[in-house]
Amino acid sequence: MSRQREYPYTLFLIPGALAFLAVIVVPFLMNTGISFTHWQGVGTPEWAGLDNYRTLLDDDAFWESFRHSLAMVVAMAAIPTALGLVLAAALFDFVGKRFGSRTASVLRACFYLPQVLPIAVAGIVWSWILAPEDGALNDLLKAVGLGSLRHDWLGDPDLALYSVMGVMVWVQLGFPLVVFMAGLQRVDPALYEAAELDGASWWRRFWHVTLPQIRPEIFVVLLWCTIAALKVFGAVYVLTKGGPGGATNVPSYFSFQSFFETTQVGYGSAVSTVLTVIILALALVALRLQTRAEDRER
Repeated sequence: MSRQREYPYTLFLIPGALAFLAVIVVPFLMNTGISFTHWQGVGTPEWAGLDNYRTLLDDDAFWESFRHSLAMVVAMAAIPTALGLVLAAALFDFVGKRFGSRTASVLRACFYLPQVLPIAVAGIVWSWILAPEDGALNDLLKAVGLGSLRHDWLGDPDLALYSVMGVMVWVQLGFPLVVFMAGLQRVDPALYEAAELDGASWWRRFWHVTLPQIRPEIFVVLLWCTIAALKVFGAVYVLTKGGPGGATNVPSYFSFQSFFETTQVGYGSAVSTVLTVIILALALVALRLQTRAEDRER
């Protein structure tokens, strides 16, 4: 009887399953199939076997783009998570209590605003700010007497990657902040009161109470932001187009170049297939580690 009651609920999974099949599974399988061919996007694909993957292993440009992707993980996962933790705790524990929850909510919304902006809009605005001649950043440095620090922030191969990383920290910071502030809502206030009565400083309360209590949120943020960093495309496309000289190229944009600029569709498919497999493997390993950690706690 219970099976009959539960069976109708599975019908609600069918639309999502069909959409997942049509939008994710089928295109991925088609892309994987194309990765075993030599094809320029027109005509009949020519079977190539593992040639594209062999070429990929020896392609210095791909491995360089992958190293840039690891830098993006720092900018979009590690730094925003660390800053988001501190800012969320400060807004929740200090600003909210001193100036009221409304003020904390306004500041939270301000930090989250870059997440709402389309990445194309944010990228164009930052390209204006970082422009070498009349950019706002260089003009500000000149106005405060630091004109010697003016640079072509997006055109210098030594600085371009760090400039893009800085923009991505600004874009990504709001997401962990909002998640962590939501997680702090479920922490028992008695824990903070007990720590405060014991004379614990704000930093000790943050380290010994806040961090252990919102560990699940930290895991979700790190995983989500790491995946976003590995597949980042829009910001690189708008700000630098992988330049100068490949200094900011990442695997997703490298795949785009192979598809549409050099018309090596099979090779671009191999790049995107490898990137997808890496992301899936990372997600599975992270979920497995989280499950083990939860089992140990129980």
